[in-house]
Amino acid sequence: MRVLIDIGHPAHVHFFKNPINILQRSGHEIIITSRTKEMTQLLLDQAGVEHFNLSNQGPGGIKSLLSELLVRDCRLYNLVKKVRPDVMAGIGGIFIAHVGAITRIPSIVFYDTENAKLQNILTYPLAKRVVVPDCYRAWTPKWKTLRYKGYHELSYLHPAYFTPDRNIAIINGMVEGQENYLLRLVSWKASHDIGQSGLSIDNIRLLVSYLSKRGNIVISSEAELTDDLKKYQYRGDISQIHHLLAYCDGYIGESATMGSEAVVLGVPSVFISAEGRGYTTEQELRYGLSKNIEKNDWLSIKEGIDWLLTLDIYKWDERHTQMLANTIDVASFVGEQIIATGRPRKLCD
Repeated sequence: MRVLIDIGHPAHVHFFKNPINILQRSGHEIIITSRTKEMTQLLLDQAGVEHFNLSNQGPGGIKSLLSELLVRDCRLYNLVKKVRPDVMAGIGGIFIAHVGAITRIPSIVFYDTENAKLQNILTYPLAKRVVVPDCYRAWTPKWKTLRYKGYHELSYLHPAYFTPDRNIAIINGMVEGQENYLLRLVSWKASHDIGQSGLSIDNIRLLVSYLSKRGNIVISSEAELTDDLKKYQYRGDISQIHHLLAYCDGYIGESATMGSEAVVLGVPSVFISAEGRGYTTEQELRYGLSKNIEKNDWLSIKEGIDWLLTLDIYKWDERHTQMLANTIDVASFVGEQIIATGRPRKLCD
């Protein structure tokens, strides 16, 4: 079967990496389309994956996003008419859903972000199948929705697929003999970020000052850091940042994805956002593995950090083990569902 996978974000590279390997070992042909956003192209190139770059992320806002939507839809349509895949897959999936509906090629959309309301309205009705975690709490078309026990991040960071390396962590910023903390800041240019903003520079400085008394801080930021914060900037290999994260004593940041990555790796997570996610809520309320902070004021942020700093590590390990036991092999599941979506339905189905 010929499978087209649309990659629009660095996290998508990680999510599809193992399913791609699984599908290729089964003899399926994979075609990758990509988008210039942060280190997406670099990650694909480092993995030796051939890909067709169809568009670049703009400066953000409705006008920029609509412009890219039109450009990417047109370019993807032309490519699809040429290569004729049997099925298309993507995270978010707005482009493959549009082109799939026009070309009558089935599309399967994996997603976990409820607050991307406009994108989801433009995507879900046109996709053949919508796949979301059990904890997803927004609308999906019930007749085409499949739910599973797990999180996107388990597709690439489950112990069956990823083993952190302490030496790689040290090379990429971990300091032995100290507590280590990773702070993640996002650019706020995604479609689901419209109307939202992140941590103020004053609160970032307060956060860094507070944690630096405990140990080493590394900042991974999509946006340019101010001069006084650049000494904390992550300067390692971006494809190896999960090795560093796995050996941190805690994660604090604006990225729900990286917060969930931390949880999957067994690292306490403080996620700071006015709008949460179903998976971050489940990780907090069901497992006690995360703390969600909805206010950007310093007292609320400090409360989250103090929660992190006073955790019982033995109870944490038990909760992490239970979370892994309650979830599935997401990578294999993704591969299976892509192929199932591309198969013609039998008359008796």
